[in-house]
Amino acid sequence: MSYVLRDVVVVLGLAAAAARADSCDSWLVWPLYWAAQGTMFWALFVLGHDCGHGSFSNNAKLNSVVGHILHSSILVPYHGWRISHRTHHQNHGHVEKDESWHPLPERLYNSLDNMTKKLRFTMPFPMLAFPLYLFARSPGKTGSHFNPSSSLFQPNEKKDVLTSTASWLAMVGILAGLTFVMGPLKMLKLYAVPYMMFVMWLDFVTYLHHHGHEDKLPWYRGKEWSYLRGGLTTLDRDYGWINNIHHDIGTHVIHHLFPQIPHYHLIEATEAAKPVLGKYYKEPEKSAPLPFHLLGVLAKSLKSDRYVSDTGDVVYYQTDLKTSSSVQSSD
Repeated sequence: MSYVLRDVVVVLGLAAAAARADSCDSWLVWPLYWAAQGTMFWALFVLGHDCGHGSFSNNAKLNSVVGHILHSSILVPYHGWRISHRTHHQNHGHVEKDESWHPLPERLYNSLDNMTKKLRFTMPFPMLAFPLYLFARSPGKTGSHFNPSSSLFQPNEKKDVLTSTASWLAMVGILAGLTFVMGPLKMLKLYAVPYMMFVMWLDFVTYLHHHGHEDKLPWYRGKEWSYLRGGLTTLDRDYGWINNIHHDIGTHVIHHLFPQIPHYHLIEATEAAKPVLGKYYKEPEKSAPLPFHLLGVLAKSLKSDRYVSDTGDVVYYQTDLKTSSSVQSSD
């Protein structure tokens, strides 16, 4: 709970400082505020993510209450996302069944129009995908995180999804009221821009958990897939100074293998697991204080990791040579 209190105090302190700076008509601080507050929104999401895994507390009701407060405050439907994220963990590394940043089979990729391909693979559009994913999921999948009748959910989860959707709508109502009282421009600066920064953090980090290693990582189908093999396709990333702020979420391999481990034990657990994992653990590149090196990793992966073969039980990302050659010719 101390991590929640720390992050909430920082979020409120940043908002108060920015509101005061606004009264002084100082625009110099706004880009700094947006970067800092967007990062803190992302930190709140990670704590809510732990609630969804049950690693925040042994008390299920406390996990639900805290998770709803944290996720609703940043416009995430807690149970809707928790359930789809559970699907991701149960099927990580599976071409068809994975839920998060799963690869497109070649036939589906080729069926996409040029605009859809551009939105999925051209910066900055993939880093703005999360709100769209909440409403409509990924290409090739249907359903909504807000609709209890969605194929994402079991019939006995309907009440949970309705509760989270109601909490999300309540937050929308609060934001609408604050916009009416404070004015659209002030709410844009205080909340909307940090929210978009949070979305960028979420898409950036979660994409790099599963893409961009210098060695191509396998994706599985059929009997070749197992929980362990799928978990070992995930990657750890070093975010420098941000590691502590976003609760070591970059320490991701051990989290996928044992999602019940609290975030404050992930580094310790990873060090203990390394001798067992051996060559199957891929040491992350050491980061400078700020992880700018990962922007290059992201750009390279978006260019080269386009689709996987329609057949085969062990497949690897392939490059769209037509797109790649057209980009090179325009450079």
